[in-house]
Amino acid sequence: MSTIKKTPTTSLCTHTLSSLTYRNANLVDDLMGKATFTEVMLMQVLGRKPRPVDLRITDVVLIVLMEHGLTPSAIATRLIYMSAPENLQGAVSAGLLAVGSSFVGTMENCSGLLDRIIAAPDSQAEAMEIALHYKALKLPVPGFGHHLHKPVDPRAYKLLEIGRDEPDLKGDRIRALEALSKAVDEVAGRPITINATGAVAALLGEIEVPTAIMRGFAVVSRAAGLVAHIVEEQHDPSGRFIWDTVEKAIPFVSPSEADKP
Repeated sequence: MSTIKKTPTTSLCTHTLSSLTYRNANLVDDLMGKATFTEVMLMQVLGRKPRPVDLRITDVVLIVLMEHGLTPSAIATRLIYMSAPENLQGAVSAGLLAVGSSFVGTMENCSGLLDRIIAAPDSQAEAMEIALHYKALKLPVPGFGHHLHKPVDPRAYKLLEIGRDEPDLKGDRIRALEALSKAVDEVAGRPITINATGAVAALLGEIEVPTAIMRGFAVVSRAAGLVAHIVEEQHDPSGRFIWDTVEKAIPFVSPSEADKP
């Protein structure tokens, strides 16, 4: 029996000889000079007209995720730019490869846990089960803890304050994060800060961003931050310094010495 494959379609963009259309909006007549980047991005990603609350939350999230100093992503960008200054986009893309489950992109990991808590018949019990699971694995719960910001991550609590003050948000995911925070503290026996990506997971979920695409928002935001790192690298280079520092700090050990207990 032959299988008839459905022809793929796209609803994102089309064009004629004289026009371009983003979804149902004419690029020239409806968007250029009339809509912000955030409005068009949300329209394209979510497939609907964004509400004012969607724009406020997205803007603050993009600002929060843009920069965090000389992190692995920024270092990668600077080193690649030092090696190939003619390839700005390659340097930015190198840094974006560091947006993952350990740095910057951890909101996706946390959001998956919030999905579980919301879907569970007993949210408190589910939160406790998650906290105990990570305790047994001796791993941090995604969205919690920070090596620099202690006792609290100020970004996270400002994000949550903004979210709680928004009357147009349901608050389900913020409450799920709060339930998980309570369980994490109880299992640890001490307060563990909610970090920025944990709060981002809750807020993006509140505006109906699916868990599976949340990391894309980190990619968009961090790309802008990495361009700024390249601008700084052009005027005040640090790539060679980073290379020299690492080369001096990590000594060579012969294989015979390395094998000794």
